[in-house]
Amino acid sequence: MKKLISTFALSMLLFTSINAGSDRPIHEIHSMMIYNFIKYIQWPGYDSSQDFVIGVIGEDDVFNTLNTWYNGKVRGDKKFLVKKFNSANDITGCHIIYVGKKQGNAFDAINRKVTGYPTLTITDTPGLGVKGSSINFKTVDDKLAFELNQKAIDKANLKVSGQLAAMAIMI
Repeated sequence: MKKLISTFALSMLLFTSINAGSDRPIHEIHSMMIYNFIKYIQWPGYDSSQDFVIGVIGEDDVFNTLNTWYNGKVRGDKKFLVKKFNSANDITGCHIIYVGKKQGNAFDAINRKVTGYPTLTITDTPGLGVKGSSINFKTVDDKLAFELNQKAIDKANLKVSGQLAAMAIMI
């Protein structure tokens, strides 16, 4: 029953009022989804005595929203720390890195920087899901959807819930 409720809650989050005509700005929707993805992904070896770091590069609105809503908050065994990075060279110690459209052209350098670490890459640029982003936001029929690249997830040594995978466009 708990699994059914959890799946329903995820479905509601991802597909209710998340469309191109939504009253919420897209950066708020992305921020909510980033935060909620965490519930459906496991970081093997995560030490709960450490901060859970969400990094943002190339998107001030997403950074500001994540920082205001979640920085310093605790969820389960995770205490969140939100960091802003200006370039791929600055990125260190992230569990998640969100790459905004403004930095989409720097994705290869960003991806190289996090290769070998259990870092979930989340992007918002067409084609980056296929190029190696773990999760890439896209619009389908005026609704926000997301692609999930299982190969990139495996390469980062992360585990994704089947519930999240069922909601995704698998690539």
